[in-house]
Amino acid sequence: MECRLKEQGFRRGACLVKVRGRKEAACKATLRWIDGVPQRLIKSMHLSRPEHYFSIYQSGCNLSCRKCHSWYFSQIADGEWLSPEDVALAVRRYVEEYRIYKEPKERVTAFHATDLCKACGSCVLRGERSLLCPSVLSLEYIELSEQGWGPARNIAAFTGGDIACCPEFYGMTADAIKELCPGVWVLLETNGYGLTPQNLEYLQHRIDAFWLDIKAYDDKVHKKLTGVSNKRILELPAEIVDRGFVLEVLTLYIPGWVETDQIRRIAELLAEVDPKIPFTILAFFPEYKMRDVPPPTLAQMLEAFRAARDCGLKNIKLGNVGVFARTKEELDALIAEAGSNF
Repeated sequence: MECRLKEQGFRRGACLVKVRGRKEAACKATLRWIDGVPQRLIKSMHLSRPEHYFSIYQSGCNLSCRKCHSWYFSQIADGEWLSPEDVALAVRRYVEEYRIYKEPKERVTAFHATDLCKACGSCVLRGERSLLCPSVLSLEYIELSEQGWGPARNIAAFTGGDIACCPEFYGMTADAIKELCPGVWVLLETNGYGLTPQNLEYLQHRIDAFWLDIKAYDDKVHKKLTGVSNKRILELPAEIVDRGFVLEVLTLYIPGWVETDQIRRIAELLAEVDPKIPFTILAFFPEYKMRDVPPPTLAQMLEAFRAARDCGLKNIKLGNVGVFARTKEELDALIAEAGSNF
């Protein structure tokens, strides 16, 4: 089968994954068709924190990110073959098992999750809310899942690997979810590389929202980090918003690789499209092929936060707080500068 991206006039991704000692394209190793029905290798599915939604962790990816935190299943074929109906049935079990907190479409994001709950569990474990609690939810909505405490929102999200260059599995699964579970929104966490105009058109009115991971603004850095150019990815925010999808954007602060200068440029790009686009600056932690790179400091993260704010963005959060604010003094300094925007 010819590369779907090449068929549309784009370069193929850095998409080779390990399969029993050899490497194959992710679209062949982790996607298959049985009697006209697509199946994907799915590593796991569960209520995730701090996103507070049902996450579908996929094996196989069209990028080879040096800092991937899901490399053990995104870069290595691993999981169970599941059809769109299989995934939809799992989502139905999710909505039957938990008391679902219903979000409107404009909040179909990971960004808005911590507006509801910081996932600390204090209200259950200590019988009192923490000082940082948003105080939005009643106790009946706080559920225990394998990643901790919090609500269960009416959102199903594809995460882990990403082969949106072959969009049918996503579209057909979204259709099946909405048929079996009315009122559940569908989010795709994506690196953006497979979101061609043709694929966006196909996903329109199926997928509700994208969590776009812009890994770098500088093209050379992006190629070193992922194996591909980011030229097409930087065009996506405007195209996604113009098509009526909900959009949030994430960028990882990686010392020596992606720092405030690039984060400022990404923030400028987003502000030109819509200053209300939710933007998360996530703290890197050593992983995969970048275990020798240190995490950012509190000062670095706050500098990036200020730069994004000065570009005019209205909704900015810092993520992986435990990586860069490890003491009470650092947490107090973070709150003094950024409030509860994490």
